[in-house]
Amino acid sequence: MDPVALFVSGLAAGLVAGTASCTAMQGGLLFGLTGASPWTIGQFLTGRLAVHAVAGGLLGALGSAIRLPAQVRAALLVAAGIAVILFAVRSLRHGRCASPPPGRPLSAPLLGAATILLPCGVTLAMEVVAVSSGSAIGGVAVLTGFVLGTSPALALLGLVLRRISRTRLAVLGAAVAAAVGLWTIGSGLSLGGWLPRAAPATAAAGLRGPGGGPGSGLGSTVTVWATNDGYRPGIVTLPARTPVTLVFRTNTAGCARTVTIAGKDVALPATVRLPPQEPGTLRYSCAMGMYPAFIRFVASSG
Repeated sequence: MDPVALFVSGLAAGLVAGTASCTAMQGGLLFGLTGASPWTIGQFLTGRLAVHAVAGGLLGALGSAIRLPAQVRAALLVAAGIAVILFAVRSLRHGRCASPPPGRPLSAPLLGAATILLPCGVTLAMEVVAVSSGSAIGGVAVLTGFVLGTSPALALLGLVLRRISRTRLAVLGAAVAAAVGLWTIGSGLSLGGWLPRAAPATAAAGLRGPGGGPGSGLGSTVTVWATNDGYRPGIVTLPARTPVTLVFRTNTAGCARTVTIAGKDVALPATVRLPPQEPGTLRYSCAMGMYPAFIRFVASSG
């Protein structure tokens, strides 16, 4: 695809679909700059743009081989959540949100660059487009357009945080930032599979593919919808030791549009074929761990 078309596509995705998800996912890092000047916020956005442009070029040139595994992304999410909470605690200790310390002019650009470690679901979809472009220029074009499309919302958030840092609302802002940090940590734990897998058996719904019942040996086909609220159905029960075909469909542009299953990221819509599984539970989620779902494999009673 022409680089200009890729740029326009990324810009449109950023403006329409990525604004809310990227602001929610990456806005917590801005709390480390609250009270800073518009110039500092601009440095944050410049660092963000630069690192995503470089990543786009690498993805386009080298392909998906340089993508971080799900477990690594999960650990980075936990670390980022802890950092956001520390920013919130620091602001409360000082009674107001402080600017980056003098003598560290790179603080803002580095925080902006750190947003690459917190990609929202739409960002991941754009990275897939960068990979499929097959060229460094195409990868740079699509991610540059996307980042520019999402930048106005992040700039506005930075200015809002600057304004409230000078009022009593700073305490409320710190509390919100801490909540975002906890939510980010929870997403990382979920993506890494480090949370308890509690799912009541009564909530499970047995599904059968064509001719697919326990012991039929013909395999099972399941259609799963990715929605704004996660995956539906969220829990299914299938026979163990038979092949499974998961047909993922989507009506959302959010995080659920990219699913992480069996350690791999899959852009939706897609069909995923799993080999026969032993009895147990297979867990999958959106690429940021926010929307988990489960497949329970049960042994045949016959």
